[in-house]
Amino acid sequence: MSKQKSFNTFRGMFPTFVYESYHYEVQDDGFHLSFLFRLGDKITFEPTGFIPSRPFLDFKQPKALLDKLVFHIGMIELISYWKACCSPQVVVRCAPDGFMTADNREATEAFWKKLYFNGLGEFFYVNSITTTYDDFLNLRVERDGQEASEPIAFEYKHPDSYLVPIGGGKDSVVTLETLRKGGREVRPLIMNPRGATTLCAEQGGFSLDECIVIKRTIHPQLLDLNKKGCLNGHTPFSAMLAFYTLLVSVFAGVPNIALSNESSANESTVVGTNVNHQYSKSLEFEDDFRSYVKGVMLHEANYFSFLRPLSELQIAMLFAREPKYFDVFRSCNAGSKQDIWCGNCPKCLFAYIILSPFIEPKRLQQIFGKDLFSDEGLRLYFSQLLGIEETKPFECVGTIDEVHSALAMTIERWYPSRDLPALLKGFKAQPASTRLDTLFEENNLSADELNLLKQCIEKNS
Repeated sequence: MSKQKSFNTFRGMFPTFVYESYHYEVQDDGFHLSFLFRLGDKITFEPTGFIPSRPFLDFKQPKALLDKLVFHIGMIELISYWKACCSPQVVVRCAPDGFMTADNREATEAFWKKLYFNGLGEFFYVNSITTTYDDFLNLRVERDGQEASEPIAFEYKHPDSYLVPIGGGKDSVVTLETLRKGGREVRPLIMNPRGATTLCAEQGGFSLDECIVIKRTIHPQLLDLNKKGCLNGHTPFSAMLAFYTLLVSVFAGVPNIALSNESSANESTVVGTNVNHQYSKSLEFEDDFRSYVKGVMLHEANYFSFLRPLSELQIAMLFAREPKYFDVFRSCNAGSKQDIWCGNCPKCLFAYIILSPFIEPKRLQQIFGKDLFSDEGLRLYFSQLLGIEETKPFECVGTIDEVHSALAMTIERWYPSRDLPALLKGFKAQPASTRLDTLFEENNLSADELNLLKQCIEKNS
């Protein structure tokens, strides 16, 4: 059965997906939260989250504020479960005051439908599912009363500090080190700790006990449905992280949430479309999220990407000045469970390419375990990254322009005799506009933060 036919069949079998309830409580070991979703009469999902106690976290917050924050985490968690059967109607039965009331119904629905639709762009594309923004989902709230509410006033105890989510790759390392060297107080945040995330934090001078930790679980019912043939695919993970960071920013008393999403996240994965693997890392989502949060949740929160003014090439240049991280950072999704570079995926190849102008070839080979430029088995991924194929890889990779620029710089610096490895033979760089000394103007940084980045770029370029 085609995925399109499955999509149509499942929607008929399960016309309604229900967000039934959310729950949270403070226990001795930390803050526990859970959600209840229903699909039809017999299928339920109960994903959970957990934030371990830390001396610097204060879980005692106003109930009205916690209700809003936890409820909204459920609103983004549900999309992972909704996509199994893509019910045409989502019913919310546990909305707190202020969610989709008469005064903001249209704007609220528009925010969520846009996030769901664009965040599932890859899911629809890879599964060859044709649908429209108007038809794919209808959002309805069921509750007593329609009381409006303003964003809740909250006074952050550490207004000049920053939360920095650590993903284990080069980008969050650059954010962490740049802010610290600029004299800013930072607090690392790790979701579902693994080798690379923990080791990167440790190299930055933070034990796991000094980091904010979020543990998130997927309900096994979803995995069981996937095995039985229900629909599966990419969901907007970074949007889910965004809502979790709002909650922990309140617990930590830190308003500045500094993500590490660069300018290249704005480029579509499929040329000529809006399909973007990195949609929830894009400036478009960031702007929408900031506006939504300030309008209905927390006016004082400051969610932004610190690296938005930079290209991947500039981030690689800055990372290359931090050799203590070379042997512990990882960006490979295929090898994440083993905490390795698999050496056989487009993410590994892109990371190798973007770092290649700045790290000597032998050292780069030590990091990745082999010379990826000599591996003919990576030819297709190489062509995709260069823009020769119709689509870029569905991974968090840089722009086509950045790849061309990096390769041209690598050949000029390290291979002057033109004794090139296999993938670089015959490479012809396109005219590239990526520069190391300029910043992208569209971003949400303050003048002070922007100046800090400028100083780093001028020092290193």
